[in-house]
Amino acid sequence: MDHSELRKNTIKNLIWRFAERCGAQIVTFAVSVVLARILEPEVYGAIAIITIFISILQVFIDSGLGNALIQKKNADDLDFSSVFYFNIVICFMLYLLLFAASPWIADFYGMDILTPAIRILGLTLVISGIKNVQQAYVSRNLLFKKFFFSTLAGTIGAAVIGIVMAYLGFGIWALIGQALFNALVDTLVLWFTVKWRPRWMFSLERLKALFSYGWKILVSSLINTIYFDLRQLIIGRLYTSADLAFYNRGQQIPNIITTNINTSIDSVLFPVLSKKQDHVQELKAMTRRAIKTSTYIMWPAMIGLMAAADSLVEVLLTDKWAFSIPYLRIFCFIYAITPMQTANINAIKAIGKSGLYLKLEVIKKVFGILLILAVSQISVFAIASSLILYTFFALFVNMTPNKKLLGYQYKEQFQDILPSFGLSLVMGGIVFLFSFLEIPNILILIIQVVTGILVYIAGSSILHFETYEYLKSIITDFIHKDRGKKVKV
Repeated sequence: MDHSELRKNTIKNLIWRFAERCGAQIVTFAVSVVLARILEPEVYGAIAIITIFISILQVFIDSGLGNALIQKKNADDLDFSSVFYFNIVICFMLYLLLFAASPWIADFYGMDILTPAIRILGLTLVISGIKNVQQAYVSRNLLFKKFFFSTLAGTIGAAVIGIVMAYLGFGIWALIGQALFNALVDTLVLWFTVKWRPRWMFSLERLKALFSYGWKILVSSLINTIYFDLRQLIIGRLYTSADLAFYNRGQQIPNIITTNINTSIDSVLFPVLSKKQDHVQELKAMTRRAIKTSTYIMWPAMIGLMAAADSLVEVLLTDKWAFSIPYLRIFCFIYAITPMQTANINAIKAIGKSGLYLKLEVIKKVFGILLILAVSQISVFAIASSLILYTFFALFVNMTPNKKLLGYQYKEQFQDILPSFGLSLVMGGIVFLFSFLEIPNILILIIQVVTGILVYIAGSSILHFETYEYLKSIITDFIHKDRGKKVKV
């Protein structure tokens, strides 16, 4: 595949992946707003505790060998089938471990409901084992259109299940039913739309070869997941379930936006960079483009959300979630920096430096854990705020190797994000001023959203931002090609 064809294929898959994430997150967010009005914060605190343990075990399924399949230059059916059967065994073992540990988890947090809830929601681990290799196949072959249909089918169906069960008074089981149904339908649709099937073959030697790369990615992801979940574990133990719910809700809203942008770029960028792992200059150019494009979108979204946080929470979630606003603003700032982290890490992984990636994770998490220990007894707000300091430290750690690997210097990286950051600050300041209007919050929110979009787009056009022109040309080309296909038909 030549450079021009790879670029077109990358953009097409990025659009499909972004559409999939946007569709899923829009539905998920709308449902979460409805459910947040029905269910009490304590219910979300309990489900957050369960999710922590499942997400830690999920790393063993989602990371490592899946990434190794994508990164390997000549992965074939023997590689994919070997990983598939290995994953199935691992999933059942992890589920049995979680099943047995659930009473101890319930006793530790003093919540009897956690035992049956963990055992039911834990079934998503088994479902994920079936889907994981299919996902790796889709990512490696840039078939992200398949994700669009599987994700949307599961998300919409789960939305109906969650809302109906919540209205019928099922409480925490509404959230569990929603998650379980989503995972099941997502897996079934992906299974029937992707042609790859496991063959009756298995190679321990191939598995070992993949594991030599993948175990470092797995351990890195495990360290990262445990570190971020550690805050929630501490909050759930030292403070109330309501405190944990407010913390999670503040994280959830900016995370929805970040997931759309960052996951889209992350999932497409890694396989694309892996195809160019022997061409340093092309790797640098693609990494640079990813940072420019993602931060151009992410900065205004996060700063705009920070500025409109009061009216947004009041309108969508009501006053009972007002305590989540400070956390929302903290996470907006943290997530705004995420695309730079992702692009730098993907470049390191694509080159095959999984050992270096692991070292970076250890360095970052040792610093992060020391921060947690220093502030855990102060307050939940102090725990959340410590993430800002950690994020800056992690950013410089992730950027450092690419000075040598890609020749991508600190100065270049900050120059690439400076225009978007500066204009976003101006836009955010203007948006925040409207919060002082003495009119209904719904009108304030509408004015803030419309004004923010207009100011940012107008500013980008007047100042001739290179990334703005780049995105405009991509959208224009995509629309023209789509129209051309309709005319031919």
